[in-house]
Amino acid sequence: MQDPLFEPITINRLDIKNRIYMPAMHLNMADNFEVTDQITAFYERRAKGGAGMICVGFATVDEMSGNTLNIGAHKDDFIPGLKRLAAVIKDNGARSCVQLNHSGRYNFSFFLDGKPSVAPSPIASRLTKETPRELSVDEIHGIIESFAKAAARVKTAGFDAVEVLSGTGYLLSEFLSPLTNKREDEYGGSFENRIRFCIEVMQAIRKAVGEDFPVIVRMNGNDFMPGGQGMDELREYAKSLVSTAGVNALCINVGWHEARVPQITTAVPRGAFAYLSRGIKDVVDVPVIASHRINDPEIARGLIADSMCDMVAMGRSLIADPDLPEKCRTGREKEIIHCVACAQGCFDNLFKLKHVECLCNPQAGHECEITCEAAENPKTVMVIGGGAAGMNAAIAASDRGHSVTLYEKSGHLGGQLYLAAAPPGREEFAQLARDLENQIAIRNINVCLNTAVNEDIVDKEKPDHIILTTGATPMTPPIPGIELPHVVQSWDVLSGKVYTGKKVVIVGGGAVGVETALFLAEKGTLSAETLKFLFVNQAEDPDVLYEMATKGTKQVTVLEMMEKIGKDFGKTTRWGMLQDVSRYGIQSQVATKALEITEKGIKIEAENGPVEIPADTVVLSVGAKSNNELQQLIESKGIACTVAGDAGNVGMAFDAVHQGFNAGTNV
Repeated sequence: MQDPLFEPITINRLDIKNRIYMPAMHLNMADNFEVTDQITAFYERRAKGGAGMICVGFATVDEMSGNTLNIGAHKDDFIPGLKRLAAVIKDNGARSCVQLNHSGRYNFSFFLDGKPSVAPSPIASRLTKETPRELSVDEIHGIIESFAKAAARVKTAGFDAVEVLSGTGYLLSEFLSPLTNKREDEYGGSFENRIRFCIEVMQAIRKAVGEDFPVIVRMNGNDFMPGGQGMDELREYAKSLVSTAGVNALCINVGWHEARVPQITTAVPRGAFAYLSRGIKDVVDVPVIASHRINDPEIARGLIADSMCDMVAMGRSLIADPDLPEKCRTGREKEIIHCVACAQGCFDNLFKLKHVECLCNPQAGHECEITCEAAENPKTVMVIGGGAAGMNAAIAASDRGHSVTLYEKSGHLGGQLYLAAAPPGREEFAQLARDLENQIAIRNINVCLNTAVNEDIVDKEKPDHIILTTGATPMTPPIPGIELPHVVQSWDVLSGKVYTGKKVVIVGGGAVGVETALFLAEKGTLSAETLKFLFVNQAEDPDVLYEMATKGTKQVTVLEMMEKIGKDFGKTTRWGMLQDVSRYGIQSQVATKALEITEKGIKIEAENGPVEIPADTVVLSVGAKSNNELQQLIESKGIACTVAGDAGNVGMAFDAVHQGFNAGTNV
């Protein structure tokens, strides 16, 4: 029986070799709207990896629609760069597509020389904190024409298809939604009027590119905005796109950037939003593509086989592992590096105006500059420490042709990745640990577990180079009472080495402190399986089930000396984590100093003098310090040594992965 993922599919008259669609994603790699070598190398690598169709973008349709880091499609000057990009994708076996978009009120005046963004109505954006200017009818007609001209350029450049983004809160969404469209002319008010702009855009594009050229729309299945558009109205919109505007396929997106429902983070279950593509597939007769958190081929093929969709959009999955399609096709699925939806290198980088990178794949975004060419003089390399940094160092050094032995003092590889995986909704970090371990295994790298490296082992092995990735250890603050038996470290809580009482106070409100608080707050809540059982059998009222899903058996308080908790989370992740802090009833006290731990609790500094908070358990989460005790010994023996990961400077998992990889590459 043929794998559903690898059955060919046709959009309009375009034959596509498999059902894997790489959707457009912001890369921040363009230079003044021009396609760069960095962009072409990035997509060349994904095309070689076996994706059926690759959509690039978004691409701009006029000067107001994006910024200079976006690919430009609003002038003929950009056609040569678009031609190079189309060619490199098609020459390497994938079908090519460009997504056109207009940011509308999501554009920043910073990118528009101080001018306000434009929108159907002057409704302020929570994303930009700015109020857009209302478009006139003549300007609306001008934008419609701009979309059509941009689509014609895409076709001229040699792309196989064009896609339009009609979701996520950008301009087309803003016309669709009653939240942002308060117009009283033919483009506002009734549903028919609110969809008019979008339908006219698609009709103009169809006229510009002809009947045979595939036209795709990426649209929301639900915008998750209170008072916005839900599934029912968006299904009607989907029907109109197909019947009235001649759209050939629909890629189903979810949510706006302002929505308070997590959409892309690791807390979102795999394939969670496929129910939206199913709802639209039921009412249209063109291919429907499911999106979001589809990072595993088994999930993907199940969605297709179960008629939830016709294709699957795998975006960040192909950033993390561009060879995912080919590994699936050739029966090597155990070799896949899964996206863990951390957003540290993809989305968080965009807010810093940096190009896309990846925690799981250190080469992503660096395809032009990073090569693992064979070393001229292969060496014997010892890697000490089997966490994220150590495993990546061992993999990179092995790929260079060195003889590598990896030493780990515990009984398993993975290190702090397993601590990161302990809080609710963070399980994907354990997947990364397993994936890296598989990469070690397929390279036949020698692994020594339960081995604490000392001088005797170094003398015996006589390595040419040592990469020291011994990680970090938790810090213990100088607080009186720290030695009491009910004081524990957050790392021990997360690893299951200790249990806590009912009343828990966590000292330290950084990322690990918040994660530990959420880990404990979920104790005693109902599992997803139990919730479904009770809900399906109508055993309890939905409001009761919600309470039982969010109210655990522990009372958790977080103390933080800074003005905010969770300050070291990435921007993409932080709001969702803090939303859960509130939802689970975790108490937080900021700008608070711990004075003393007592047998019954912990004393803190308050406005009117010390106050004691009752606690059965006090959990320390005040940071970590580098563990590099072996460095001086190694250097004293004249052995070349590289320190990477937390052993050098305590950082995030992203830092450990990239530093480890670079250390291995540079041996």
